[in-house]
Amino acid sequence: MTILAIDTSCDETAAAVIRNNRVISNVISSQVELHKKWGGVVPDIARRAHAERIDAVVNEALKRSRVKLDDIDYFAVTYGPGLAIALEIGVKKAKEMALKQNKPLVSVDHMEGHLLSSFAKNSLGRNPKGPTLTDLPAMGLLVSGGHTELVLMKDFGDYKIVGETLDDAAGEAFDKVAKMLNLGYPGGPIVTEFAEKGTPGSFDLPIPMENSGDLNFSFSGLKTACLYKIKDLKKSGKFKDQKLWIHNFCADFQNSVIKSLVIKLQQAIAEYKVKSVFLGGGVIANVPLRRAVRSAMKKSRVKVYQPYSPKLFGDNAAMIGVCAYYQIKRNDNMVLHDKNRIRELDRDPVLQIRTKD
Repeated sequence: MTILAIDTSCDETAAAVIRNNRVISNVISSQVELHKKWGGVVPDIARRAHAERIDAVVNEALKRSRVKLDDIDYFAVTYGPGLAIALEIGVKKAKEMALKQNKPLVSVDHMEGHLLSSFAKNSLGRNPKGPTLTDLPAMGLLVSGGHTELVLMKDFGDYKIVGETLDDAAGEAFDKVAKMLNLGYPGGPIVTEFAEKGTPGSFDLPIPMENSGDLNFSFSGLKTACLYKIKDLKKSGKFKDQKLWIHNFCADFQNSVIKSLVIKLQQAIAEYKVKSVFLGGGVIANVPLRRAVRSAMKKSRVKVYQPYSPKLFGDNAAMIGVCAYYQIKRNDNMVLHDKNRIRELDRDPVLQIRTKD
């Protein structure tokens, strides 16, 4: 089956063409430059940019795949979670094409897309290091700018969130600490780059939720601790000599986040006795995090899987198309064949629940 997928969940306008679970094309138009001067994503700007770019991005995805619109069997779109006014643009475009082509529309949960991104194959149908059904049950560690979750996956469509962030997501904490340090936006990659040049141990930062007794995450306390440390540095005058300590500070911050994630993952593995771990989300691009997860899971003799390409780590439409493929296979009730259901998609109460401003 050939699927045209769309994702406009936040600040990337994305479209992809998928054949079964093979990624034929995957186009992502980033809005980073538009939001940079504001220090974060501005919803109205994101919505306007999506509206301006969506047609060109969809056309480019079709062009690269050498697939005509008439040859699409299913359309798929992210309906949440994400910025509601950004999601609306993608939903509107997908509905428009599905109705015009008289084809079914698949509404996809963004986080399920991240969870199943490891199952994506390249255009030749290859992913030799990818998971199979024999790797289930699995624990998904999903780490992005808006979400941090531990998801137990027993089968396709059979999921249970066993741990999630109570406040800031890990990626959001990276960006906020970068803002405190005046490192610019998006701050996460800059903090990661600086951390690689530093050595942890100079600053006494807490490991979030280390002894909470559950599988949830919280990064607001770490963020506050960083704020006070930076204020003390400013008062002491050391902040002016930022180059002398900035790398070590970033290393300590990153180390605290990674330790928190790995500790919770180890607890989840011990509790649920899974065979493997699926990594997903933009923060998974952090090499020290992936290295720490693999080291911890090696000791537990648990396999670790990640998407075959870095383009599938962050927000993208390819993972949405792959997820749609598995929804179609299991005849998920969010595969909309009826025209009235397609028209009413943006009024569906499920859509309202899964969107997040």
